[in-house]
Amino acid sequence: MARPLRPDRFAEIVEAAIRVFVDLGYRRTQMEDVARAAGLAKGTLYLYVASKEALFGLALRHADGERPIPSPPQLPVSAPRPGATLRAVEERLVEERRLPLLSKALAGRPQRNARAELEATVRELYRTLARNRTRIKLVDRCAHDYPELAAIWFGGGRHGVLRLLERFLESRIRARKLVAVRDVAAAARFLLETVVFWAVHRHWDPAPQPVDERIAEDLVVELLANAFVGGASR
Repeated sequence: MARPLRPDRFAEIVEAAIRVFVDLGYRRTQMEDVARAAGLAKGTLYLYVASKEALFGLALRHADGERPIPSPPQLPVSAPRPGATLRAVEERLVEERRLPLLSKALAGRPQRNARAELEATVRELYRTLARNRTRIKLVDRCAHDYPELAAIWFGGGRHGVLRLLERFLESRIRARKLVAVRDVAAAARFLLETVVFWAVHRHWDPAPQPVDERIAEDLVVELLANAFVGGASR
């Protein structure tokens, strides 16, 4: 008689897949790598997940989702339909890129308190990135091996947020609410990359410096506000 499949093992497999895809990228990751990371024989892995494409889809779906990861009603999980993984990434990007406070700021006039407005905008961006940090790291790591994913990630994701930040800085500098800079596009990139490092990438730093999450968020907000408000009119 075949041994019953364990629901908790499915969760272990998905967690292992997330780690391996982040470590190796999409192209280098093989089924045996994930099986080894999960402490399974490769044949056992195929009882739960049918292919590498299925593993990648599961990793993206559950990267920042509920824990414990629920087991699906039917195993093994088959490969997603063509384009389904890319559509799921695009839909998530659209949902998280809204940034309500930033969008509201761009649609209205500058607030009288420039520092408060900038701090709220940076904090919103930080928290959005932080709650999606594993998915962001996963996509960022695999995009170079996956041209279609790269087009969505860099075109609609990072570049989309950069354009919003550039418009925000430009409008507030024009209103003399923020300090003038030599290159607004570069300043927007500086702001975004500072937030991205502290909200996302530092958690995979090979030589980490332990910093409490709330302290890191407050520090990023404070230092960026100091840099961009400076002696500008308020």
